[in-house]
Amino acid sequence: MNKPFRILSLLSILIVTFLFFNAINKNETDPETSTAKTYKIKALKLPTNLNLAGERVPLEIPDVRERMERELLVNTYWQSNGLLLIKRANKYFPVLEPLLKKYGLPDDFKFLALAESAFIDETSSAGAAGMWHFMKATGKEYGLEINSNVDERYNIEKSTKVAAEYLIKSKERFNSWTLAAASYNAGNYGVSKRLDTQEVDNYYDAKLPNETERYVFRIIALKEVISNPKKYGFVFDNEDLYTLAETRTIKVDTAISNITHFAKKFGMNYKEFKIHNPWLRENKLNNKSRKVYEIKIPVN
Repeated sequence: MNKPFRILSLLSILIVTFLFFNAINKNETDPETSTAKTYKIKALKLPTNLNLAGERVPLEIPDVRERMERELLVNTYWQSNGLLLIKRANKYFPVLEPLLKKYGLPDDFKFLALAESAFIDETSSAGAAGMWHFMKATGKEYGLEINSNVDERYNIEKSTKVAAEYLIKSKERFNSWTLAAASYNAGNYGVSKRLDTQEVDNYYDAKLPNETERYVFRIIALKEVISNPKKYGFVFDNEDLYTLAETRTIKVDTAISNITHFAKKFGMNYKEFKIHNPWLRENKLNNKSRKVYEIKIPVN
């Protein structure tokens, strides 16, 4: 290799090296400016007409405004959770809405169910279960069958009926759907005791446990975001949303010794059976009393 060629090669390497490090330095010179160009967190403008079941949120009260804004920010900027809730709402709201109407509960209370369980069939650390997150004692008090074999807290229709009964009784007691919602979290006695002690008669004037103070605002925030997803930055197509498979109902008044074998008769495996009938907690149905149970079978 001759000398001029070696010099030219060396110069080329030096130029490339200089350009490379210069590009890195430009990218790292002002990371805050770079981030600001690609990611922005905007303050939210609170709607002026927020309500729960037609009962207005008094946003002119400073702490009410702050608490409402907190829940709206959390449910807007926790994007992954927000999008999952939107997807699940599309799956279960069409089932809940006619049930709420049937049992006399305002449509807004579907957001309470969403706030309670996120529409996930899991038991909370406190032992609450099902879409409406009933505790065992409360569920049994209102007539749900709850044992190791059958747990009707996971039955959407039966648990919704019980939730409606509870909330309507609370509404009659407090003359307020907002306080009825608060009592679903803190209990009728807990809410009533604090109202009496503080000599107030509405949710927004009462000092309640921290969880209950956030609870109603979270329900309202979910209502606002899920009713107006694009306004809060959630972008999706209809095919991105979850849907519930169409089912038909069969009635059973005998024991089922093996759910796996029973499911196969209808073209299902055990997992598919459980997805549509989560209230049956074991691989059998005891049914010594010959009670009539309704079992859902996928149409296709």
